[in-house]
Amino acid sequence: MIEISQRAQDHFLRLLSQQGIEGSGIRLRVTSPGTPAADCELEFCERHELTGGEWTIECKGFEFHIDGDSAPWLEGATIDYEPNQTGGQLNIRAPRIKGEIPGMEAGLVERVRYVLEAEVNPRIAAHGGRVSLLEIDANGVVLLQFGGGCHGCGMVDVTLKHGVEKTLRERVPEITEVRDATDHAGGSNPYYSKKEGQSAMG
Repeated sequence: MIEISQRAQDHFLRLLSQQGIEGSGIRLRVTSPGTPAADCELEFCERHELTGGEWTIECKGFEFHIDGDSAPWLEGATIDYEPNQTGGQLNIRAPRIKGEIPGMEAGLVERVRYVLEAEVNPRIAAHGGRVSLLEIDANGVVLLQFGGGCHGCGMVDVTLKHGVEKTLRERVPEITEVRDATDHAGGSNPYYSKKEGQSAMG
């Protein structure tokens, strides 16, 4: 189900030995499975913290536990540890945790929402911004609401035209136009208050 490289096992064993807790192991769970926001979380755990629903992999010197509800999303996952000059990088590749990207047969709303969650929002999150879908009309015009750092931001039109609209129209070709329905006069914490700076999608 999940493949843990020898380098990753050695890395986990080092971390556990630093904890110095007898019988402790590593537990992996998926947060927000089946959505664009899905992620893997690793934590130390002791035997008394296990619920009994976990899948357990016996590694040399420790046990690796997979949360029972997360297990189906981790089919075909791999964990590796790549040493580098600053120490190393743990890589978890889990191709199924975000679920399936909606295909052409899915509804327009579902496909637009997926692109917003998977591609647009992670990029503007650095500016504290967020975009949500209000509606799509019969002519393929998408109406969006900007929130957070994008609310009241002087650069939001640049972000909309060169970032959000471009991305949406590439991914969902039926879209004819993307409009911003936000009342930016009421923005409480804009990232850029004047028309200067750069697009949040830059």
